[in-house]
Amino acid sequence: MKRPESVQGAKQRSRVLLLTSSLLTDRMFMFTNLFEVLRRRVDIDVWSQSFNNPRHFSTWKSLSVEVKKFPKVDPFPEFPHNYLRRLNEFAWDFSRKPPSRISLMRHRGKRLAIELRFLSLFARFLAFFGLEQKLENRVESLMLSYDRSSEAESLMSAERPVAVLVTGPFQFKQPAIAAAAKKLGIPTIAFIPSWDNLSTKNRMVLNYDGYLVWNEKSRNELDYFYPETKGKPVYVVGAPQFDAFFNQSLFQSREEFCLQQGLNPGLPIIVYAVGSPNFLVEHHGALHLANRISNGDLGDVQMLVRPHPLHNEGEMETLFDEFGPRIIVQKTAQAGDRQIGRTQDKNQIIDWINTFRHADVVVNLSSTVSIDAAIFDRPVVNLDFDPQPGQSDQQLIKDINHLWTHFKPIAESGGVYLVNDFDEMVEAISTYLENPELHREKRRWIAEYVCGFLDGRSGERMAEAIIDFATRLKDKT
Repeated sequence: MKRPESVQGAKQRSRVLLLTSSLLTDRMFMFTNLFEVLRRRVDIDVWSQSFNNPRHFSTWKSLSVEVKKFPKVDPFPEFPHNYLRRLNEFAWDFSRKPPSRISLMRHRGKRLAIELRFLSLFARFLAFFGLEQKLENRVESLMLSYDRSSEAESLMSAERPVAVLVTGPFQFKQPAIAAAAKKLGIPTIAFIPSWDNLSTKNRMVLNYDGYLVWNEKSRNELDYFYPETKGKPVYVVGAPQFDAFFNQSLFQSREEFCLQQGLNPGLPIIVYAVGSPNFLVEHHGALHLANRISNGDLGDVQMLVRPHPLHNEGEMETLFDEFGPRIIVQKTAQAGDRQIGRTQDKNQIIDWINTFRHADVVVNLSSTVSIDAAIFDRPVVNLDFDPQPGQSDQQLIKDINHLWTHFKPIAESGGVYLVNDFDEMVEAISTYLENPELHREKRRWIAEYVCGFLDGRSGERMAEAIIDFATRLKDKT
């Protein structure tokens, strides 16, 4: 149904549709000035996957924007659509040879089904003759011809937004909405939601009308990996998910934070951040460190284990029960929430921010939490070895730190303490506890290199870019 104008006879303002289907992008909507700046020039609709979960209604309703449930999205048929998508990915991998994806193919390629291995061989042929762009154009046409979300198409046909912001162009659902928008002639602008996506994720098949990236390096990667984007508007806006780190109203005192987490404010806090279990098996490192702390190898300290909020199912609490009050497992997700319907309320964002503000040392395995820590000038110990028994991913982890496009500059910057075994890990933590200023200047470089801006205003720049994009389009019509 067409929206009534707020004032009789007044010209109706343009509307922009914003999509989010991950708690990592929900953060950008909820805890930046994105909406505040956008509302000055345009009206806003939000389609949110976590709004499909009644548990999160109140969080979204507090934002004073029009939020709707995410439309139903159907998968592509396995054949020929998904097979052609994979063929296209392989062809571009062999054409552009991104170190990260070639490394992953080398270490995990044997797990591929036999038919995908045959596709890989054919893709080499296509790349050799420079046919990857022609293939992608054909694949995009095929994808656009398949209706994955008639609900989304109907809604957009009625609302007619001037532009659609896609914050998950590498995800399952949002490209289906973008495809429906393209059918209707509605321009789309894609936000690359993290610094590693262009060099590590499966390929974006859809060709968007504009792009938003964190930093200049990502802009250059976009040109290289997606030559069709040249000449299109690309905006460098910074990392909006970190705007909350500069919002002092979300800061807690050390005493308040420790009281909530069950920690002792008078003891050093070692934060062990565990990444996605779908990629690497990391919790063995945290278990080993918990054992060393319990044995007194690091003196009078405590550890907060932080599971990844997207993948925390509560299983870690049982693993660390035996270690007692000095080892705490943080609750980073709502028990019972499906991953795709999760978001984080204000209290969970406060936990996230203050975990890194008050950490004395952060331990992780080549993850974005190195950036979280660097923003707050917290020392980072980064594993350069596989902590799981048998070390089956040892060489892969070496590649991540020393070959992968996004993390090699961080690992080799001198701003993190690379460790090759558990004894070195303990030694590095002890060194940082005694000298927390060590590597400070390099940590600052890491934060600036990845985030582009460290002023807490990336959400504002994102809004200004969307307005500029929509204005350009309007001027052309």
